[in-house]
Amino acid sequence: MMLGAATTAKDGAGRMSWECVDLHCGGEPARILMGGAPDVKGKNMAEKRQYFMENLDYIRQTLLLEPRGYPCQNLNIIVQPTIPGADAGYIIAEQNKIYPLFSGHNTICTVTALLETGRHKMIEPVTSLTLEAPGGLINIKAECTNGRVEAVRMTSMLSFVEKLGCIVDVPAVGQVTVDISFGGMWYVVVDLLQLGLDLKPENGRKLAKLGEMIKVACREQFPVQHPAIDYPGPDILVFTTKVSRDGNVVTGKNTVVMSNGELIWDNPDTHTAMLDRSPCGSGTAAVMAVLFAKGELVEGDVFKHHGILGLVMEGRIVELVKMADGRTGIVPEISGRAYITSMSTQILEQDDPLPNGFTVSDIWC
Repeated sequence: MMLGAATTAKDGAGRMSWECVDLHCGGEPARILMGGAPDVKGKNMAEKRQYFMENLDYIRQTLLLEPRGYPCQNLNIIVQPTIPGADAGYIIAEQNKIYPLFSGHNTICTVTALLETGRHKMIEPVTSLTLEAPGGLINIKAECTNGRVEAVRMTSMLSFVEKLGCIVDVPAVGQVTVDISFGGMWYVVVDLLQLGLDLKPENGRKLAKLGEMIKVACREQFPVQHPAIDYPGPDILVFTTKVSRDGNVVTGKNTVVMSNGELIWDNPDTHTAMLDRSPCGSGTAAVMAVLFAKGELVEGDVFKHHGILGLVMEGRIVELVKMADGRTGIVPEISGRAYITSMSTQILEQDDPLPNGFTVSDIWC
């Protein structure tokens, strides 16, 4: 059963093409749109994000849905920055028309694509650059050797806890205790121990289903809004395991549950989602904020965050910030590595009967 085919492409007659670089970071893919996007209007990156969402979302559909994409694919659109001193701007786009303010794995992939393709000059052993994300400036140091980016260290957005210990009533599941924090997206943070599931790939379908149900129930019962930016939530969820400490090294494991459709409570076929294959940069920031609020992570610690595939991102608290309402937020530094998997010209012919892609419920929600 076909669930969705988008409308006809808007850029006129003939062949449309987009120059793309595909990468993965910790197993999670990202497609970087290096050329071919029309002018994205806006005085700042937040306005450009909104303009793209409202007027150019067909590009996201074309490049992320079948036959050119697949459920876990992400998109980053390179645009001119609006803030002096920024080296490039980018808009982050994901499945289900989600446009985050910040994403760690997408940023790592974007930096790697810019440097390894020569779009931005690489300086060894460390290239410093600043990207303008919809959520603000992201300061980056890329560790480079022999023309390759071996690590990307970035200062993330201000991350903070909104609510701790919320009791969420989840239909067909029961009561689940969650925390809600911001790390670039609004996260429902769930200790997996209470659900009796191990965090391993073979439990992926169960984790995705449970995570999506908990997240939607939490959003209905505990809606939140960013204090400084028009960004409501929660819009994503992270399952965590109990952390361990060895000196100043704190180690944890997680998987992030991402939406790929709309959950309808009385339709069990829609109770599904997908897992972030990587340790997730914004998810790491959100978990760090919770750990800091609970006294389990302090300045000077190194946080090693394993994803469901066992690969690692590292986090450090680089600044504490007193917020306007008296709360203390953290500024995390997140680091990880990406690998180029392909370079391509994605093409859409004028007479393609599926101009902006499609979804089928065998693999899509």
